[in-house]
Amino acid sequence: MNKALTPILTDQAPAPAGHYAQAIRAGDMLYVSGQLPIRADKAPLDDMGFAAQARQAIANMLAILEAAGGTPADLCRVTAYIVGVENWPEFNRVYADMLGDARPARTVVPVPELHYGYLVEIDAVAALRG
Repeated sequence: MNKALTPILTDQAPAPAGHYAQAIRAGDMLYVSGQLPIRADKAPLDDMGFAAQARQAIANMLAILEAAGGTPADLCRVTAYIVGVENWPEFNRVYADMLGDARPARTVVPVPELHYGYLVEIDAVAALRG
């Protein structure tokens, strides 16, 4: 691997299930891979509703960001893939609750389906300090 690229791995988010890293740090930039609503211990969520899934996927992204030394204020861009455009308002509510004052650039992409039947996947780019 390129010495300028540093993989990020935390046990506070699910381990990669394929040939990818949870995130890659390139200088001060962090690229977080798509996070599904899977708990770090792989146990099923108690509630499989959209809001609970959104909360878990965002929590995974934030755990990886934190493991790299970042905070929500460091997020530059977030992309969310959601099943069902009708879930967009609920996604906005959960997202705003979890990111607080951070307002990165964002794209929400309604999709017909996601892997394993989940309802949300989220990835991110952050600019880390130091």
